[in-house]
Amino acid sequence: MTEADKNFIDTCKEILEHGYSSEGTHVRTHWQDGTEANYYSIVGVTNKYDVGKEFPMITLRNNSKTIYRAIDEILWIWQKKSNKVSDLNSHIWDQWAGSDGTIGKAYGYQFSRKYDFKTKDGIKKLDQVDYVLYLLKNDPASRRIMTNLFAFDELKDMNLEPCAFGTQWLVKDNKLHLILNQRSQDMLAANGWNTMQYAALLIMFAQVCDLGVGTLTHNIGDCHIYDRHIPLIEKLLNAKPLDVKPKLIINNPTKNFYDFKVEDFIVEGYEYNKEVKLGKIPVAE
Repeated sequence: MTEADKNFIDTCKEILEHGYSSEGTHVRTHWQDGTEANYYSIVGVTNKYDVGKEFPMITLRNNSKTIYRAIDEILWIWQKKSNKVSDLNSHIWDQWAGSDGTIGKAYGYQFSRKYDFKTKDGIKKLDQVDYVLYLLKNDPASRRIMTNLFAFDELKDMNLEPCAFGTQWLVKDNKLHLILNQRSQDMLAANGWNTMQYAALLIMFAQVCDLGVGTLTHNIGDCHIYDRHIPLIEKLLNAKPLDVKPKLIINNPTKNFYDFKVEDFIVEGYEYNKEVKLGKIPVAE
């Protein structure tokens, strides 16, 4: 099995065996029929992936096409710095779009904002993405290479507060490592998605900064499985994972992060359990 399979299996088992129930807590989330979307959750999960050795893809289900939609979203946020759903090739954000066609002042909008950052070359006006890239190239020993999307003064203007809200980038032995901090995660709908897209971002940043690819450490505050997802999760836990080592290849030698396109990426060495059929996954809103 892959590292992604192991982390997914271990985390899901922990939630099902020891998770807290949200019943009676008046949850915000609902199913499309209006029923409360309750869940079981655990607090404080940390999963680690050695991305330089293996790209984190689950083999328990088919992620062969999902990976490209996940990369499209991460480029939408980090590269396009957009909050317009029309700039995204999938429809995963449609339910959060307002009358103006945006998700409010969330995600990419926050990365489009510029700040006066203190650097070794004096004060520079940069957005958070360009500040990370500047420091990785000019001050890689820094332990302050971070981003934050949880802007408290503008939470009221966000149609959904950021789930994956913060990153820290560290260079050790000429390898780039990424820590992703996430306040909340739906294990069935989002776990594989988030790990794949941030692992891809790690590979992109490593390439443009002439660094090796290190680890992705994924910290999750509230890690949960929704009630209507439990039978699907159990189906995955009973499935046989495959012994493969996926690799994400970028067919674009660019040193400019803003040159990457979804079609530049190819996954090699990936297989999945073709016997598993989940059907349409209900999404809590």
